[in-house]
Amino acid sequence: MGQSVDEIRPWYEFDETCPGSVPQALTCALEATSYEDAIRNAISIGGDSDTVACIAGSLAEALFGMPSEIAAEAERRLYPSMKRLMERMYHDRGRQNPAKG
Repeated sequence: MGQSVDEIRPWYEFDETCPGSVPQALTCALEATSYEDAIRNAISIGGDSDTVACIAGSLAEALFGMPSEIAAEAERRLYPSMKRLMERMYHDRGRQNPAKG
């Protein structure tokens, strides 16, 4: 693997390109000890942190699962049509929606 989160933090700047955000996001997720830790890592490096956090969060959910409290709060903020889509996606993949505990 390349640099650690601690090594990325001092030099990382906004870069919306794949080469400028995906490797950093992967590092943030792979160094994490939990879903929340991956998101915190992504935010801590700065730059295009919303994009990096989205990518790191997706991988972190696969690695650690998503805490039901975070999932439930996110679901409360979605439009009804988006909630239905999310439910269908979880159902079609045979997974339980983490917002449902």
